[in-house]
Amino acid sequence: MTTLHLPTAAGTLEAFTLSAPRHFPAQAERPFTRVAFSAAHVVADVRADIDPWLQCAIDWDTTIAYRRHLWRLGLGVAEAMDTAQRGMGLDWPTSLELIRRSIDAARDMPGALLASGAGTDQLAPEAARSVDDVIRAYEEQVAAIEALGGRMILMCSRALARVARSADDYQRVYHRILSQVKEPVIIHWLGDMFDPALAGYWGSADPMVAMEVALDVINSHADKVDGVKISLLDKDKEIVMRRRLAPGVRMYTGDDFNYAELIAGDAQGHSDALLGIFDAIAPAASAALAALAAGDRARFDAILEPTVPLSRHIFKAPTRFYKTGVVFMAYLNGLQQHFMMVGGQQSTRSLVHLAELFRLADRAGLLADPERAAARMRVVMAVHGVT
Repeated sequence: MTTLHLPTAAGTLEAFTLSAPRHFPAQAERPFTRVAFSAAHVVADVRADIDPWLQCAIDWDTTIAYRRHLWRLGLGVAEAMDTAQRGMGLDWPTSLELIRRSIDAARDMPGALLASGAGTDQLAPEAARSVDDVIRAYEEQVAAIEALGGRMILMCSRALARVARSADDYQRVYHRILSQVKEPVIIHWLGDMFDPALAGYWGSADPMVAMEVALDVINSHADKVDGVKISLLDKDKEIVMRRRLAPGVRMYTGDDFNYAELIAGDAQGHSDALLGIFDAIAPAASAALAALAAGDRARFDAILEPTVPLSRHIFKAPTRFYKTGVVFMAYLNGLQQHFMMVGGQQSTRSLVHLAELFRLADRAGLLADPERAAARMRVVMAVHGVT
C-alpha cells in the first residue's frame, strides 16, 4: 500500500499508509426514496489572465462535466449556491451564465434534477437603502431564471439582513416574491456560521424566534413552496421545524454534521437533502440512498457513518471556508486537474487541515484511486514547501 508523510498539528511529519478504497457504483442503482440535491462547486479557469481576487473565470467544460457526474449518480444539482462560491468569488452575471449552461446540460440527461439559486447579490448590501431595493433585486434574478425555464432556490439576502428593521420586513419581501413565482421554490435559510452577514435573519438572533417568522412565510404560501433547506448545523431545530411544515412542504436538510440520521428519519418523518457535503462524497451518498430505497438501513448507515467525521472536518469553523475542502476532494479524485479556486479561496485552509482531510477521506474509503490521490497530495505539500 502507498505511504506518504503528512504534516500534523504538532508541526511534525507523520507516516500515513493509505487503505483500499471502497467501490461504489458509477451510476444510481435504483430510484431513491429521498429527493437529494448536491450543491455543486465550480472549477476555476487557471489559464485565464485575470486578477482572481477581483475577477471570476470558470472552466465551463469541467464545471458542467462535474454536474453530469452528479446526475449520473442520481443526485440533483443545486446550482449557483454557496458551494459554488456565490458571494465569495462568483458574481451574479457569472452565476446566471452558469445557470444557463446547467439548464442546457440537464436537457440532455433524462431525469436530471436541477434547481438554481436566486438572490440579491447584484445589489451590494451597503448600496441597499430600503426593503424595496431588495424586492427589486430579487425580482430581477427570479425573472432571469424563470426566463431560462429554471426552477429556483430562494437564497437569503445579505442586503435584506442589512436593511430589515423587523420581522415584518422579511415577511413583506418573501410574501411579495412568493406571490409572483411561476412554480414552487425551495427557500434557503443559511445560518450565520456559513455567512456572518446573515446574522439575525428573519428578524431575530434567536433561531427559535426566527423560525416562527420563517414558518409563517412558508406555511402561508405552501402552494408556492416545494420545501425549505435549513443550514443551521442543529439537528434538533431542524426536526422541530420539519414537524411544523404544512403538508406537502419538504424539509431539505442542510446539516452537514448530522445528515445521515436526518435523512434516515424517525417515526414522524424524514428530511430530504440539499447538501454541500454531497459534492465531496457523491458516490457514497448515491450508494447509501440506493440502499435506503431498497430497505437496507444497515447498509445505508455503514456507508454514510464513516463520511460524517470527514464532513465535520470540512465544515469546521470558520464554516464558510468549507468550499476549499470540497474542491480539494474533487482534485484528489481526479475530477479536476488543479487545486485552484475562484477568488483564490484555496488559501482559506491550512496544509495541516488538508492533511487531516486526506486521512479522513481515506478512512471513509472515498479516495477512488489512492495512488493518484497520494501523488496529488505530494504536489500540494511541495507547493507549501513540505517534502
